Amino acid sequence: MPLYIRDDEVEALAVKVKALTGARTKTDAVKAALLHELERLGKRAPLLERLRPVWAMVDAIGPLDDDFHIKSFTDEMWAER
Repeated sequence: MPLYIRDDEVEALAVKVKALTGARTKTDAVKAALLHELERLGKRAPLLERLRPVWAMVDAIGPLDDDFHIKSFTDEMWAER
């Protein structure tokens, strides 16, 4: 099934990729760009792995203080100005 590009900016990008990569056609350039993007996304670490450093920071902060009241805290902070 054909892919029609109806966006001038996408058309221009395809022309640039074609020129820079030496692709025979814009179709080849778009195919190469899409394959490259799929490869890049495939190398990305899974979400759970990317969240590990965040969880470590949360653990380092410690448990929540049930007696902490953000409104009182901010009121006090603004009163000091």
